[in-house]
Amino acid sequence: MAWYAYCVSEKQSFPELARHRKPVPLESVTGIGGSQVFLYPASDLAIIVSEYSSSGALTQRAGVDHARVVSECFHKSTVLPFRFGTVFRDDETLRKSIRSNQRQFQSNLERLLGKTEMHLKVMVEDCCRELAVASSSETVGKAYLSNLRETASRQRERQTRARAVAFQLHRLFAPLDEEVSCRVLDNGKMLLDIAHLIDRKCVERYQNKYASTVQMMKECQLQLSGPWPPYHFVHRLTRGAHAAQTPAAGSAERRLEPSLAVV
Repeated sequence: MAWYAYCVSEKQSFPELARHRKPVPLESVTGIGGSQVFLYPASDLAIIVSEYSSSGALTQRAGVDHARVVSECFHKSTVLPFRFGTVFRDDETLRKSIRSNQRQFQSNLERLLGKTEMHLKVMVEDCCRELAVASSSETVGKAYLSNLRETASRQRERQTRARAVAFQLHRLFAPLDEEVSCRVLDNGKMLLDIAHLIDRKCVERYQNKYASTVQMMKECQLQLSGPWPPYHFVHRLTRGAHAAQTPAAGSAERRLEPSLAVV
């Protein structure tokens, strides 16, 4: 039997697992395609899974269901979300993967205990938009080489601008950890995606700081979402733990760590 995996959690957070060594239904929670969600015990861990059939491709709706299950478990416990599309082909593969990564899972659960993720989207003007339009037609000879130099120069200017904004927000919000990505949009804007890891007890203070920051940084457009499970802060872990499963079907967005690259 194949298992679709949503997240790793702490066994002690689910009293229904205290007397069971086999998967136990997680009541009132449905998974992808309306499937029953189970708590799969593995030593001191609980793996949140549902039975999986590969008869059809995972849809956008399945992605929404995946996020909902992780979010509902996050209300009860610290979680380490798996990438969307993570499937273990049978019980043995699931157990083997958990055993080989158990120390790392437990270490990360301890690191993320009582933490949550806040997500900022920051839109700023592309400081090199006019130069990019002016030089886009220079494609041959000396003009081509000149265009390469100007492109490199624009990249440096964009990186400098993006770093300055990210650093300013880092000082204002003082997160425990952060993940930043940046890309240039077709409308002449740069979009910074910033994930901040904070203590759950500090969510209200963070939201208040956001409200004052919007008034302070009028040259930027800011959008806040959260609190979320700490998706951005476990992706290195889940990337290493999925060698035996089907490839994840998640986003191919580039992350900036720790140096900032504008794409």
